Amino acid sequence: MSHDDDLGRRSLLDLFREEAQTQTRVLSGGLLALEHTPDDASQLEACMRAAHSLKGAARIVGLQDGVDIAHVMEECFVAAQRGTLVLSGAHIDELLRGADLLLRAGNDDPAAALTRAEVDAFVARLTAYGATEATATNEAHRTHADIAAGSPWGDTYAAPEEPDEDATMRAALAILGVEVAKLPVSLSDEAAPAVQNLAAEAPAAEPSVAPTPEPAPLRPSSLDVPRDTPLNVHGPRDPERMLRVRSDNLDRLLSLSGESLVESRWLKPFAESLLRVKRTHRDAARALDTCFESLAERLDPQALAALDAVRQTLGTMQHLLATRIDELDRFDRRSSHLAQQLYDEALQCRMRPFGDATHAYPRIVRDLARSLGKRVRFSIVGESTQIDRDILDMLDAPLGHLLRNALDHGVETPEQRLAEGKPAEATLTLEARHSAGKLLISVSDDGAGVDLDAVRAAVVKRQLADPETAARLSDHELLDFLLLPGFSMRTEVTDVSGRGVGLDAVHEMVKAVRGTVRIATEPGHGTRFVLQLPLTLSVIRSLLAEVGGEAYAFPLAHVRRTLELARGDINMLEGQQHFAFDGRPVGLVTAHQLLDTEAPAEVRANVPVVVIGDDRGTYGVAVDRFLGERMLVVQPLDSRLGKVKDIAAGALMENGEAVLIVDVDDLLRSVDKLVRGGQLDKVQRAQGVAARTRKHVLVVEDSLTVRELERKLLEKRGYTVTVAVDGMDGWNALRSTHFDLVVTDIDMPRMDGIELVTLIKRDTLLKTVPVMIVSYKDRDEDRRRGLDAGADYYLAKGSFHDEALLDAVHDLIGEAHT
Repeated sequence: MSHDDDLGRRSLLDLFREEAQTQTRVLSGGLLALEHTPDDASQLEACMRAAHSLKGAARIVGLQDGVDIAHVMEECFVAAQRGTLVLSGAHIDELLRGADLLLRAGNDDPAAALTRAEVDAFVARLTAYGATEATATNEAHRTHADIAAGSPWGDTYAAPEEPDEDATMRAALAILGVEVAKLPVSLSDEAAPAVQNLAAEAPAAEPSVAPTPEPAPLRPSSLDVPRDTPLNVHGPRDPERMLRVRSDNLDRLLSLSGESLVESRWLKPFAESLLRVKRTHRDAARALDTCFESLAERLDPQALAALDAVRQTLGTMQHLLATRIDELDRFDRRSSHLAQQLYDEALQCRMRPFGDATHAYPRIVRDLARSLGKRVRFSIVGESTQIDRDILDMLDAPLGHLLRNALDHGVETPEQRLAEGKPAEATLTLEARHSAGKLLISVSDDGAGVDLDAVRAAVVKRQLADPETAARLSDHELLDFLLLPGFSMRTEVTDVSGRGVGLDAVHEMVKAVRGTVRIATEPGHGTRFVLQLPLTLSVIRSLLAEVGGEAYAFPLAHVRRTLELARGDINMLEGQQHFAFDGRPVGLVTAHQLLDTEAPAEVRANVPVVVIGDDRGTYGVAVDRFLGERMLVVQPLDSRLGKVKDIAAGALMENGEAVLIVDVDDLLRSVDKLVRGGQLDKVQRAQGVAARTRKHVLVVEDSLTVRELERKLLEKRGYTVTVAVDGMDGWNALRSTHFDLVVTDIDMPRMDGIELVTLIKRDTLLKTVPVMIVSYKDRDEDRRRGLDAGADYYLAKGSFHDEALLDAVHDLIGEAHT
């Protein structure tokens, strides 16, 4: 076979795999439905057609194993359609295995390749099932030809002849660049529909479009292709037809459409400026008319005619300007509307129906339930619910864990259910819906529910709480323990559960997308897990606040409340500012300190506060003013910037201005660090003039005791003090804030004081900042080493006392106030 022939065959194999993905989904879905209603004519027809299409497709690409498997499956479905065979549970099991084998028929991986022994065994088993059933139910209806052919089901499915089928197949293969004469296969009458399906799918299988494998979506309308339908390459295409596009292409499209929307809205202020020009033009025309009237009797006819010509020209210009402004206004409306439509469509491209991620779940639930000896009716509600593709991709593993958890822990065996007065068949439901701007996904069952006493005992056994505390835990608090890593109600590890990683994985995924998990249970009646997630990761609803003259966005999912806090309501508690919130004190921090921005000069009577966090950690963040709510398109920051402290991403507002989106989780960690270091600025000082006129000292010290002592001494003398826990922390602080003096220790983790002093003195912007070393090392060589590095003062802790430190600071930078 030549190189071109080999490439053509590979293209056909790729198309066969695409076809197999689609058609086996039809087979699996239909078989699961037939398990409950074996005589469902529509499902039998769909399964028969799927098997028939796969048989033709396999024959075209020369996969005899696939032909044999699909053929015996097709005969089984035809027999069921004719009533000569009733599909039992054993038939369904075997036919599902056949669907799995068909998926492997075109596999290039030798480890997963299908063997001829597996094919022969499958054909023999399914034929034996059919022979037994046919002998018992329909021996009288078998014809002489059936017996001669040895078919246990009777006549096989045969499609009517098509006049020009060879030409159709050759046209389809020509599209793929494959010469029919060179293919090492025979093209039968039944191959044409499969060729048509494969050719229709060809654009979706281009390697440049789909570098990563993804299951093709189910399109029922494309399954029933009439035999007399001609292959029309250039004709109208199925509106439900799906294509694969790289995710980064979609992201760029969304970004460009957002910029287009911003650009289109710049026309409106430009048109408004032209209206001001028009009004000025009108005033000039009126002034000229007044001038003409007042000079009409004093000017000679020639001058009067010239002045009248100016009036006429100005009037013409005014009319022309009005016409152009009207045209610009219409263009503004059209372009804004089109840009908005483009943006909405680009955003919609990121959305996929929930059903795209649920194809495998019915089969998984069925197989696992049978392995556990349980009977379950599984239903999926809200398959058309639109979900962001990124969230949809992340949902696969968590939903699998929840379904396995429900089957293993929640659903009882048929005997137990009958003994409790329940139907032998349990109900398991997976549902997706939109509610109040959120995506709600729930997994619910009507099983035994969660044994709260057993959970309480497991909490005590694992020493997560003492018996007295565990006894006081509410039902909601107990259920939250199920989400902890390593927590399981199973005493033994099985291949289904027992390691305590399933619900933990669910919790981690939900946290990653800023969602929540709720668990509700009713003993004896079932359990319900509800995942509350954002509708999309591409667009977030945010609270805009001004901080230091710049706009920052706080995701509303993390905002508990906004307040206008009177300064008199701010209290001091253990050296930190607090205010009353829902009956308890909540710490107050300034956004200026967290985001390293300048505080405004004016002091307002009330302080705008954004309350963020949850029950485990809540803080109020003081901002300059609120700017309202906005829907923002998330624009990832350039990867070269790395992780920007306290910032998650950026966005563009409608006027084209950039806004930074706050990383609330990172912000809370920064607040905790400032609290532990005692570095929090006071709101009154941070928003007043005094804070900007005080000299700023950076204390770099890894010992908490020494650090706090130095900080309190300097603050008592009037200096503004920031503390750092080691040299690296101090170096990061120096690069983001101006300091008048650095006080540092020598022995510290990550970066010692000598390295810090060396970096400061080598930096062109920082080398003028005085540096004082305070260390227990008081030997001459230690002093010389510090001074040689560039330190301006060396103070030994052995002789350290309050006035010595303060005098040294005063000698280096003077009084605390300028």
